[in-house]
Amino acid sequence: MNADEVAAIAMEIVEAWNARDLDRVLGFLTDDVEWNDPAMQSPAKGKIAVESFTQSLLRAFPDFVYTIRDPVCVAADCSLCAVPWRISGTHSDYFDPPGFAPTNRQAVFEGVDLLEFRGSQVSRIETLFDVIPPAEQLLGISLRPPAGGFREKCVVAIQRLFALVARTAQRSSSRKGTGEPLSSREHS
Repeated sequence: MNADEVAAIAMEIVEAWNARDLDRVLGFLTDDVEWNDPAMQSPAKGKIAVESFTQSLLRAFPDFVYTIRDPVCVAADCSLCAVPWRISGTHSDYFDPPGFAPTNRQAVFEGVDLLEFRGSQVSRIETLFDVIPPAEQLLGISLRPPAGGFREKCVVAIQRLFALVARTAQRSSSRKGTGEPLSSREHS
C-alpha cells in the first residue's frame, strides 16, 4: 500500500462511522484488532469487542459525528497513520458500560487516532484526547478548579492525603522483614 491508499482507508472508516455502517467499519479491521480509547473501561480486543463499544457509543450519542481535521499523516513505510479528528455528539441515552446516565448535553472535542496497519487492514487503534473538555461539557461543570479557590485547596488536600498514604505504604513494604516493629521504624 502507498500513503494515498492508507489515507483513503482512514477516510472510508470515518465515512462508515458517520453512516452507522458497522459492518463496513469492521471490514477494515483485522479479526484480532485492539482499540484503546480513554472512553473505554479497558481496550477492546477483537472485532466483537469493537462492535460492542461502537454500538454502545452510538446508542448513547445517536447524533455522533466524526470529522477528520487535516492533515492525515502516514508513516514512510505506510504501517502507521495519524488521523486528527473532531467529534461532536449529544449524550441522549445511557452509555453502558459503565452506565453513565444521559445528560442531553452536547460535547465537541478534538483528538487523534493512531491507526496501525497489517496489510490493508487496521490491526490497532490508539485514540488520544484530553478527557477533561468533553467531561466538562457533558457534566456542565468545570473540572479545573480556579487558582487559589476553595476547590483548588480541596483538591490539593486530597492529593496530599493520597501522597501520604502512598509513601506510608511504600515505606512499610520496603522495611518488612527487618524484624523491627513497624511502629518504632515510623518514628525514625
